[in-house]
Amino acid sequence: MSVYIVPIKVAFIMFGVLGFLLVIPWLVYSYRKYGYFSLWASTVVYSFLFYMLSALFLVLLPLPSTRDTCAFQSPDTIYYSLKPFTFIRDIFKSGSIILSQPRSYIQIFNQSAFWQAAFNFLLLLPFGVYLRYFFQEKRYWKRALALGFALSLFFEVTQVTGIYGIYKCPYRLFDVDDLMLNSTGALFGFLVAPVILALFPSKEKLLAKGEKIQKSHLVSPLSQLLAVLIDYIFIKLTFTFTAGLLTSSGFAEMMFTTVGFVVLYFVFPLLWGGKTIGTNMMRFKLSNLEGDAPSWQALLKRTVAIYLPWLVSMLFNILDHIKLEMESHFYAIHVWVTVAIFSFVSIMWLTLCIHAIFVMLKKGKRTFYFDHVADIVPRKNEANS
Repeated sequence: MSVYIVPIKVAFIMFGVLGFLLVIPWLVYSYRKYGYFSLWASTVVYSFLFYMLSALFLVLLPLPSTRDTCAFQSPDTIYYSLKPFTFIRDIFKSGSIILSQPRSYIQIFNQSAFWQAAFNFLLLLPFGVYLRYFFQEKRYWKRALALGFALSLFFEVTQVTGIYGIYKCPYRLFDVDDLMLNSTGALFGFLVAPVILALFPSKEKLLAKGEKIQKSHLVSPLSQLLAVLIDYIFIKLTFTFTAGLLTSSGFAEMMFTTVGFVVLYFVFPLLWGGKTIGTNMMRFKLSNLEGDAPSWQALLKRTVAIYLPWLVSMLFNILDHIKLEMESHFYAIHVWVTVAIFSFVSIMWLTLCIHAIFVMLKKGKRTFYFDHVADIVPRKNEANS
């Protein structure tokens, strides 16, 4: 069983890393496509990602312990099998299965060749189910078969090339039977998928729900938070690829980020009719209570409200990095001030988290504190209303 468990464990680790890196791009895509966060659509995409990683690692792992795989193989080693249906001959090769004796058929389950063929058939069966969900209609069965064959061919070529030259000699066999069984499994999964997919909402229902939500003037709270986060990520990336390459000073980062807050959260919406990079990506804009572009005073209040929690956290980090000797007269004061600020920062972020959860539970009927203090209302762009 370790032959299967280890690759799945590796796939799970890789899935965790990729899933974390892709969560924000996926949320942005999901909101732009459906107009809301669909748990079912997210489950499909993330499960597909995990499945593809698992299939890949099941084919490639375990890896050889050395690149020089040729040293452990005889010169006449054959790296490919181009004769079809060899697995049937291997199943009956032992002689324990006699066609004239039906009772012996049960012995097929004791044949490793049978389980190997079954594994290859089942490997891409889920792939066919996913393709049916994406393509929807049965008439695309030829496309599903072709994609199943292409994916299987990719696996086989990866193996026979020693993962494209990483290993000097192939460590797995290129088998035409694998191509046949993988492709057939993908086609079978495509054909039986409606039985499975009938239990879950279809793409049409997700899109119909999205169209209904988009007709509402309310902007999803999660969409609002994503917009704020996108702007902040843009600030950090800009620092990393500009000033960050020249200095690692915490003070320089603080000043650069402060300027970034002013530009992204104040200047941009002031000049762009209430839009920032984040709000534009999420297809909404900021407006006053009358629906017009917010004033500079309102935008300044909003910017300060977003900036202050970050500033307090940054000041705490700077203070925490200040080290004093215990003999210093200011040591006790430093400890008490640090504890006090740490307590304040912890309570502040806990309060903000509770506030964010409360606003999200209200599904857009309440605004976040930074919009509330500035009398700003997020509104969907007119083209998407």
